[in-house]
Amino acid sequence: MIIDLRSDTVTKPSKGMLEAMLNAQVGDDVYKEDPTVNALEERIAKMFGKPKALFFPTGSMANQAAIKLHTNPGEQVICDKYAHVYNYEGGGASFNSGVSCRLIDGDRGMFTANQVVESINPPDFYHSPLTSLVAVENTTNKGGGACWDFEEIKKIRTICDDHDLGYHLDGARLWNALVAKGETAAQYGDLFDTISVCLSKGLGCPIGSVLVGNEDIMQGAIRIRKIFGGGMRQVGYLAAAGLYALDHHVERLAIDHSKAQEIGAVLSNLSMIKVVEPIETNIIIFEVQPDVNETAFVQQLADANIHIIGMGGGKLRIVTHLDYTDAMHDKLLGILQSM
Repeated sequence: MIIDLRSDTVTKPSKGMLEAMLNAQVGDDVYKEDPTVNALEERIAKMFGKPKALFFPTGSMANQAAIKLHTNPGEQVICDKYAHVYNYEGGGASFNSGVSCRLIDGDRGMFTANQVVESINPPDFYHSPLTSLVAVENTTNKGGGACWDFEEIKKIRTICDDHDLGYHLDGARLWNALVAKGETAAQYGDLFDTISVCLSKGLGCPIGSVLVGNEDIMQGAIRIRKIFGGGMRQVGYLAAAGLYALDHHVERLAIDHSKAQEIGAVLSNLSMIKVVEPIETNIIIFEVQPDVNETAFVQQLADANIHIIGMGGGKLRIVTHLDYTDAMHDKLLGILQSM
């Protein structure tokens, strides 16, 4: 039994998802003639109350397209120092859009409206980059699956309106936040200009993200996707996986969250563990004691066919997901308790 808890991206399509994919009606999506892709885009757009949605092969491409749609070269994006768009998208903001990032020192990847105000460059001060976009990530990946306070998100919306700034949500794991907090997609659609959501993380699809947004900002989205090389042909086979996941894999995210809590409780009782960061969804970030070798800890679990990620500096990460079964969970808890 191999237990892979490095990420929720390691899942494989379920039998039901594969059947949906095999039975999909497809067409050429570059001509916008794939009925299954069109259905997926229409469904997610409706969920968020937005007029437009566009299917992308990856979440990074969807985020990078959003940044390009909101900005011009030489401008600046405000985001947290832990933000995925800054840390894990290959420097795409600078390469693709020619923009810099103003990093906020937030709390587990989250910041306040006051911090946004303090980060906005004066628009008439031509020596500094023109601030044009605020990017939020919910849940926060590097922040351990933390969920934003919705009231703070609303306050930042007001700041964006007051300063004529775009507002983008990297919602790669937004589905987890919606389930954990009892919120709705429409609530987020009311506040953000653009939102990217991932289908290949918590929802268990093999590939795919969707960018939704307002009519004016999304008019150029399909052109940007083409420039980035994201135009696909009979991609309805993959979109069918997304439609299946929306029907069957959203509410069950609560199971992943519950298992993460149980893992965190066991880790907290181990003398070799210094701290377990707060757990709200499916990501557990914890730190070993200074006298414990992080690499050796990871290897000890790997020897038992349990795979997790070392983040450096004594921090490690575990991510629960669709393919992490009850039997795997019992085995992991037993091995941790014996360490």
